[in-house]
Order: sequence, then C-alpha cells, then structure tokens
Amino acid sequence: MDNAQKAQVLINALPYIKKYFDKTIVIKYGGNAMINDSLKEAVMRDVVLLHSVGVKVVLVHGGGPEINETLDKMNIKSKFINGLRYTDKDTAEVVRMVLAGKVNKGLVSYINGIDGNAIGLCGIDGNLLEVTKKQDDGVDYGFVGEIVNVNTKAVIDCLNGGYVPVIATIASDKEGNVYNINADTAAACIAAQLKAENLIMLTDTVGLLKDKDDPSTLIPKVYVSDVPFLKKQGIISGGMIPKIDGCVEAVRRGVKQATIIDGRIEHSILIEMLSNEGIGTLFLQE
Repeated sequence: MDNAQKAQVLINALPYIKKYFDKTIVIKYGGNAMINDSLKEAVMRDVVLLHSVGVKVVLVHGGGPEINETLDKMNIKSKFINGLRYTDKDTAEVVRMVLAGKVNKGLVSYINGIDGNAIGLCGIDGNLLEVTKKQDDGVDYGFVGEIVNVNTKAVIDCLNGGYVPVIATIASDKEGNVYNINADTAAACIAAQLKAENLIMLTDTVGLLKDKDDPSTLIPKVYVSDVPFLKKQGIISGGMIPKIDGCVEAVRRGVKQATIIDGRIEHSILIEMLSNEGIGTLFLQE
C-alpha cells in the first residue's frame, strides 16, 4: 500500500471516527481471539487505536480456555448447563484467581505495552457488579451470579481519566461469596448502564447462522422482537443464548446497537466500526 492509498483509508474512516468520537463502546473479548497470539495482538491494537482517536472503550473479558486449563491441572471437571459453567465453591476460587489475576493483569500489561493506557477492574471493585445466586426454574448453577445492579462510577472515573477499563467478570455477594458471571451477560449489563453507543461481542463464529454448520447462512440483521421466534426454531441455542440475550437486553435498555462479530478475523473490530462493510449479526430495535 502506497502513501496515497494509506491516506484514502484514513479519509474513508473519518466519518466513522467522528461518529464514535467521545462515545462509549463496550467490547466483550473472548473465544479464540484470547488464545491466538496474532488475533490477540490485533484486538489489543484495535482497542488502543480507538482509544487514541477519542473513543471511550470498555473491555469486558472472559477467560474460559485459561479456566479450563487450570481446572484440568487441579483435576476439577468442567460442566456446562444451558451454555453456562456450573461453578462450585472450589471452581469459583479458581475463576477468581484466573480471571482477576492472570487474565486481567495480562491484558492490562499488553495494552500498556503497546502505548495504551489501561486499568484492570473486576466486578468486586467499587461494587461494580452486585449479584445474587442465579435461579432458573429450579436449575442449580452453583456459584453463578445473577446481576441485580451495576455501579459504573469506577468505570466512568477510568474513562474520564483517559484510561481503558479492562473488566474481569467475577463478583461477590454481601456475605463475601465469590460468583462467576457470564461475560456476555456482564458486558451487556455494563453497556446498558453506560448507555453505550455500541456493544460488540467477539465470538468464534461469523455471527448468528440459520444453519450452525454453514457460515453462508449468516443472518446479518435481527430485530429484538424476532429473537423468541428464532429460539423456538432452534436457530438460537446452546452457547449463543447468553450472547444474544445480552444483546437484546442491552438494546432494550438504551444501547444504540449490539453486534456479534467473528473474533477470528484480524482487526474485526475496526472493520465493524470504521467501514461501511460491517460484519457479523447486528441487533436493533424496530
């Protein structure tokens, strides 16, 4: 690419930079983009670039692969119910150690190492995420938390201070019990409370598919009122349920739009935000 082409890329991106300038976006970071080094670097550089051009970026992360690896080393078996990790007391302590310690501080260090400016938080800090034990038609998920309130003061203070808040999705109740929070759900609740311009969820698929085994069946746009019908058809199932429920909840509570995009594509965040192409599945109010 010569200098003229580079200049044209910047010119083409300018309307989108202006659109998002001083606006808040929440990115849920997870999946293969967390364990593939080149994808991880692309995501972190996307975050730093957006932050550098005046976008207020909040990064909410999971850490499933790292949690699984640590649990395997400790001979603790992983179990999932309706796309959520069953979490007993021992598992909850492992989740706290891995997410708030290893993963969170690793991401903060990475962002700061490429001239970004990040601060690590978790749901316990500043009582960011208030939770109770998740209850769902008699299903016991163990120490999986249901978010009942979001206190965004710490997040807003970080944003106003020029930092990228990097948030690990654990929380505790008034008795001090540690709870694992689904990262998709947490990102959606935080985005809703912040009245974010956009919620972007990175996944290991191209988006919502009519046929989960055929990427060509991507559904590019979904209105939130269509989601119950898509669930009845079985198009939304398994691990996509908490992601899409999060998108719907966020949009209904004031987020302008929510998007599920393929985190396996390098710089997918920039492609989604700073071009007219867009990728993945967009969720909107009618």
